[in-house]
Amino acid sequence: MKKNKRFINKWWLISGLVVVVLLVAVLLPLPYYVEAPGTTENVGAMVKVDHSKLKEKGSLNLTTVSMMRATGATLAYAALTNFTDVYSKADMMGDQSDSDYTRMNEFYMESAQNTAVYEAFKLAKKPFELDYQGVYVLDVSEKSTFKNILEIADTVTGVNNKSFKSSNELMAYIKSQKIGDKISVQYTDDSSQKRSATGKTIKLADGHAGIGITLVDHTSVKSTPAVKVDAGAIGGPSAGMMFTLEIYSQLVGKDLTNGQKIAGTGTIEADGTVGRIGGIDKKVATASKNGAVIFFAPDDKITKAMKKADPSIKTNYAEAKAAAEKLGTKMKIVPVKTVDDAIKYLEK
Repeated sequence: MKKNKRFINKWWLISGLVVVVLLVAVLLPLPYYVEAPGTTENVGAMVKVDHSKLKEKGSLNLTTVSMMRATGATLAYAALTNFTDVYSKADMMGDQSDSDYTRMNEFYMESAQNTAVYEAFKLAKKPFELDYQGVYVLDVSEKSTFKNILEIADTVTGVNNKSFKSSNELMAYIKSQKIGDKISVQYTDDSSQKRSATGKTIKLADGHAGIGITLVDHTSVKSTPAVKVDAGAIGGPSAGMMFTLEIYSQLVGKDLTNGQKIAGTGTIEADGTVGRIGGIDKKVATASKNGAVIFFAPDDKITKAMKKADPSIKTNYAEAKAAAEKLGTKMKIVPVKTVDDAIKYLEK
C-alpha cells in the first residue's frame, strides 16, 4: 500500500509539472507581436464641430489593427488564421523603448487630427489660423548633449530664451552658434510642463553647429467654429483622411454618407494627399466584418527606391483589393489619392 501511495503522489507531481510547463509555454510573453484585425469606429462620435447640426443617416468610420504581445497561444492562433502577422520587437519599434513608441504614436495621432482640421477648413473655404508652437522632437542622437534630457514628442519652444516663428528660424539661430558653445533649450514635456535644460552645441554632418535632434514643426489650428477630436486610446496617423471627411461634413452641413456605413484609412498631408499606411488587409477585414459597404484605400505611388527595397511591394489599394477578394466581401474598395477624391466620390 505504501508503494502504491508513493507512485500516485509521484504521478500527481509529474502531472502538475507538465501543466505548469504547458501554461508557461502558452502564456509566457515572447519578444514578438501579433498584428490582427482591430475595430471599426464611427468618427462622428469622436469629432465635434461647434454649432454643427449635421445628423448623418449613415456613418464615416476609421479602422484599426490590434497589436498584442505574442505568447505561445497567440502564435498558434496567428498560424491558423488569415489576416494575422507576426513581427519582432525590432520590426515594430526599431530601437525605441516601449514608452517612446507610445509617445510617438500619440504624436502621430495629434498631428493627424491637426492636419485634418487644417485640410477640412481649406476644402470648406472657411477661415483659420496656423499657430506655430515650436518643434516636436522626433529623435535625439547619441552624440547630443541633450540625450536623456529631451524625449521623443517633447516640444522645443525656444533656444537661449529666444522664441521663433518657424523651425527654419530656430535652426538658423542654432547654426549661427559656434560648435561647443553652451546653449539652453526651453521645452514642454508630454505632461505640458515647461522646462529648460543646458548643454553644448555639437558638430553636425553638414559641418554646422546643432543640438542633435530630428524635428518637425508643431503647429495647431485656430478656427471658428472650434473643432474638438477625441479618439480615446487610438494612436498613429492612419485615421487622418477619415477625420478630414467628418470635419468637412460637419463644417459644410452636408451628409456624405447617403445612409451607408463607410470605412477607410490613410494619412492626411497638408496638401490633401492621402498617404500609405500599414496593415491595410486587417483594416479591410474589420470593415467588412462590421458591415461597411465602401472602403477608401490610399492609391499611393510606389517609387523606384521602394521597389528596390521590396520587389513585392504593392500600393495600399492593390493590397486592399487582394484582401477583399480573399474575404469574398461585397464591400467596394475605392482608390483615393487625395481627400478631395473621396468627397467627390461620395457626393456622386
